[in-house]
Amino acid sequence: MALLHRLFGADAFTDVEEPYGLLTATTTRERIHDIIAGLQQDQELQLNFLTTMCGMHFPEKEGQELGMVYHLHSLVHNVRLRLKIFFPITDPVAPTLTDLYATANWMEREAFDFFGIIFPGHPNLMRILNVEDMDYHPMRKEYALEDGTREDKTDLFFGR
Repeated sequence: MALLHRLFGADAFTDVEEPYGLLTATTTRERIHDIIAGLQQDQELQLNFLTTMCGMHFPEKEGQELGMVYHLHSLVHNVRLRLKIFFPITDPVAPTLTDLYATANWMEREAFDFFGIIFPGHPNLMRILNVEDMDYHPMRKEYALEDGTREDKTDLFFGR
């Protein structure tokens, strides 16, 4: 974390924690591209592999309902880092990383497909797993998990 503060400033990261030994920090969507580009090019860390990136939806966090999580890995030093950004559902835009990592292409398409997050500059942002004429994003927590009108699912049968 000291190296990250030295590279990008102490104000670049908030909510720093280390669950399960994985350094995790939150930053802003305005800074995420520059931070990840800097980490990729840094000769000391060499975080040159984007393990995964995916969308998140927290409807109870007003003004920060949507987010992205990025997992970076240094294959040289076996160091991992998780970065998060959050933004309002009314402005579902995050910067593309396709200019840094080729693997970001499909991961960003998945986040667009399931969460409706838009990545300006993406070379082919379209649905990847769902049908193209879907007018909703199925991984958003906007739908009930169970059908409350069903009569065949009673607590008696399921021990609830």
